[in-house]
Amino acid sequence: MYQYFLRPLRCASLLAVALLANATAWAQTWPAKPIRLIVPFPAGGAVDTVARTLGQKASETWKQPVIVDNKPGAGGNIGAEALAKSAADGYTIMMTTQGLSIAPSIYRKLPFDIQKDMQPVTQLTSSYLVLTAGPALSATTLPELISLAKAKPGALNYASTGVGSAPHLAMELLKSAAGIDLLHVPYKGDGPLNQAMMAGDVGAGFSPLSGVIAPAKAGKLRLIAITAPRRSATLPDVPSVAETVPGFDHTGWLGVFAPGGTPIAVLRAIQTELARGINLPEVKEKLPVWGYEGVGSTPEAFSIKFRSDIAGYAKAVQDAKLPLQD
Repeated sequence: MYQYFLRPLRCASLLAVALLANATAWAQTWPAKPIRLIVPFPAGGAVDTVARTLGQKASETWKQPVIVDNKPGAGGNIGAEALAKSAADGYTIMMTTQGLSIAPSIYRKLPFDIQKDMQPVTQLTSSYLVLTAGPALSATTLPELISLAKAKPGALNYASTGVGSAPHLAMELLKSAAGIDLLHVPYKGDGPLNQAMMAGDVGAGFSPLSGVIAPAKAGKLRLIAITAPRRSATLPDVPSVAETVPGFDHTGWLGVFAPGGTPIAVLRAIQTELARGINLPEVKEKLPVWGYEGVGSTPEAFSIKFRSDIAGYAKAVQDAKLPLQD
């Protein structure tokens, strides 16, 4: 009788060992073909810049092309849906922002299950956003912007990279904290957003540093404040929002995801290479200019942070009373 009950346990143990051996062998032969790196934003933006830089470094190590596939729209959900529908074999991954952890709180229904279909691989960076103004806005400082908005409730507009995106949520949190009302104008990515500000179509907006530093140096955009709790060494003359609105802190990340069910051995292989890339001297020196700090965390650590951010942003969206989107 005792042996009868042990037999299924032995079979299960042998199966587990066989699966582990198979996954390890798979990781040793991976990659055997090109890797598709989905970027759910247009070419030319901050995420695209980092993706192409790290993709080139990784292709040199992997001896396989890393093909950046831009799939913008719906606040990053179009690209995320493409990832969710891809095979869980390590040959399709996605680089995106913390907007993915906001999506479950802002959309009525998503075309994917964020808990099951998205496997965190690594948090590449931590980051802050820059409140930027174009020629259409007469305010040159955050206190001036707040005063102008209070004098003309709902008359001033601002840009974001889509409903529920990090730039959108950052401005909604600022509106709530400062007691102002601004009109939201969504765009499909950092590039179109910044072009609209430079053209005077919108007054202001939060953007990653990488896309606004050159226009700011050329005098086409003004850098008003950053979302980090303290000033950045990269922009020592640009105040933090918290200097005007005490307690304001909105920092984010860039992260890499694989389809749910991707073997952990393959996830570790991807994470190891991308963490190496983000810490290369020639990449690391560019990160402050792009508004990032390198992280390169493990799949386990990023998974914990990702789940925590989903819960944290759910509360932030609720507190900001943002309407659900279809």
